[in-house]
Amino acid sequence: MKNIKNIKNRPAFTMLELIFVIVILGIVSSIGAELVAKVYESYIIQRAEHRATLKTELAALQIANRLASVVPGTVFRIKNDNTYESIESDFNGSVGTDYKGIQWVSSDTDSFSTNATPGWSGFCDINASTTPTISTPGSNLNTTTAVITALAGGALPTFSRRLFFPQDPTAYAVGSFPTSNTLTFTGTVPTRIVEHYKLAWSSYALVVEGGDLFLYYNFSPVPTTLYTGGSSSLLMKNISSFKFKGSGRTIRFKICKQEPIAEDINITACKEKAVF
Repeated sequence: MKNIKNIKNRPAFTMLELIFVIVILGIVSSIGAELVAKVYESYIIQRAEHRATLKTELAALQIANRLASVVPGTVFRIKNDNTYESIESDFNGSVGTDYKGIQWVSSDTDSFSTNATPGWSGFCDINASTTPTISTPGSNLNTTTAVITALAGGALPTFSRRLFFPQDPTAYAVGSFPTSNTLTFTGTVPTRIVEHYKLAWSSYALVVEGGDLFLYYNFSPVPTTLYTGGSSSLLMKNISSFKFKGSGRTIRFKICKQEPIAEDINITACKEKAVF
C-alpha cells in the first residue's frame, strides 16, 4: 500500500483579486504616463522660452549697439511704399501694417576705435583749415581706408564718405583719403566749419521682410537713400512685432520673436530698449 502524503492548501490570487491588481496597475501606469508627458511638455515649453528670450536679447543688443552711433537727425521710418518720414513725427499708420523698418546714418566707430591712434579723430584744426580742405590732426586716415575697405567686403565703396557737423543736417561728401591728415570736400562745401565732426561711410536699415528681420548696410551714408542697394544680413527669424519711436536724441524700440513648438503653438518673447 502506497504512502499518501498530506497535501496542504496554498493561498493564491483569486480571479477577482487579479482583476483588481490589473485595474490598479492600469491606473498607476496612466498616471505615470501623464506625469511623464507633463514633464516633457514643461521641458519643451521652457526650452522654447529660453531660446526665444536669448535670441531676442541678442538681437536687441545688436540693434542697440548699432543705434548707439547714430548721427543725430538722420533717423527715419521706412514705410511699406519705400517712402520715409522722420522718426520724431507722429505715426500716420500702424507699425507692421504701414511701416516696415527704420533707417539711419551711423558714424564710423570701427575705424575710430580700432587703434590707439584713431582713423579719424573727430576734430578739426580750424586755423589750419581752408575750405574745401580741412585739417584733422590726430587722425590716421590710412587706417580708416583699410577698415572701411575690409568692412565693405574688400573693396572701397564707390559712393563718397560723408562728414557731419553738429546742428547741420547736410551730409558733406569727401574724396579719397590722402596720407596727410586732411579731408577734401568733393561737392557742397560747408559755409561754417566747427571743431567737431563725425565721419560716416554707410547707412543702416532694419527691415522686416517675410516675418524675418534683416540688417542692411554698405549703402550711401546720405539720409533717406533707398536701402535696397546695400548688402543685407539676417538678424532674426519669426518676428511677430518690431516697434520704434524717437524723441530728441532718444530712440526706443521693442522687438518680439516667436519660437514655434508645434504647428499651431508658439512661444513669444519680447525685449524693449532705449538708446540715448
